[in-house]
Amino acid sequence: MNAQIEADKKVSTPKSRQVGLAKWARRHGLKIGIVAVGFIIWILFVFGAPRTFLSPLIYQAFMSSTPFFAIMAIPLTLVIISGEIDLSFPSIMAWGMTVFALILVNTGNHWLAFFGALAAGLFAGILNGVIVVKLGIPSLVATIGTQFFWRGVVLVIMGGTGTSLVPVKDTFLYNIMVGRGTGIPAQMIWTIVIAILVWFFLNRTRSGAHVYLIGDNVESARLMGINVNSRKIMVFAIVGLAAAFAGMLSSLEVNYFWPTLGGGSLLNTLASVFLGGTSVFGGTGTIFGTFVAAFIIGAIEAGIVSVGMSGFWTQLIYGLIIVISVSIQTVLNRKLN
Repeated sequence: MNAQIEADKKVSTPKSRQVGLAKWARRHGLKIGIVAVGFIIWILFVFGAPRTFLSPLIYQAFMSSTPFFAIMAIPLTLVIISGEIDLSFPSIMAWGMTVFALILVNTGNHWLAFFGALAAGLFAGILNGVIVVKLGIPSLVATIGTQFFWRGVVLVIMGGTGTSLVPVKDTFLYNIMVGRGTGIPAQMIWTIVIAILVWFFLNRTRSGAHVYLIGDNVESARLMGINVNSRKIMVFAIVGLAAAFAGMLSSLEVNYFWPTLGGGSLLNTLASVFLGGTSVFGGTGTIFGTFVAAFIIGAIEAGIVSVGMSGFWTQLIYGLIIVISVSIQTVLNRKLN
């Protein structure tokens, strides 16, 4: 009898392993897909420009520049999973830095300027959420409006001119924000930390589960007793906070604040979210996917130039990524429904 049982186990084990592997692949399909896309693109760039993409210097450059929009793409994933959109974050970057610059110039206290900028970003994010959930204005329209509003506020206050941030250089704040003491840029470490925190929030907390439920079916979420309005305001607030933080990283990196800060970050941020597998219809998305996709997007411009193409191709490819990603999601959504 025992011999028969052991024989049955030996026969059934490979099959059970195959079933388990298939389940794991289905569960992590989005993650596997984006990693595969990243690997294929990397191989193409390595063959097209081996001297560039086999050098560690290019990856050091990616770790220095990609975090400026990856830090916004990661929390923006929450907003899109909830079924909304936020297009105001480029202007909130500049708004947060305006507050930072004003406080720094008038008080000389860089820590007060730091927390003032975060508070300004948080306020702008909360305002977006309140306009959307309390006034019922579609988030696309509302955040286009606030994008122009905050940019206008920045230009009026700053008079269209920038300001130097050299007084912050060589301070502890500067070192922990954009320093390179370990050989890895501090902004890269911040990106990893923020990705882990947002992943934990989305996948290991009740509020994160609510974000998925709201994006999947908002009426069902309300029937389950979820406070939909507060959850939506919360995710908009997180994006505002992240945008202000990213604005400080970007400006401190060059020791200067330009009122046009964030003007070129819209396309690559959105492309990172959609390429990472987040559905424009809400209810689906992963932080891991957005994280990997952000570095794919960050590599595209360098890759294009390295293989001998004009840098003008960059926006064309970003646009294609957004259109193709959304188109695939639309087709899949229709088939599933």
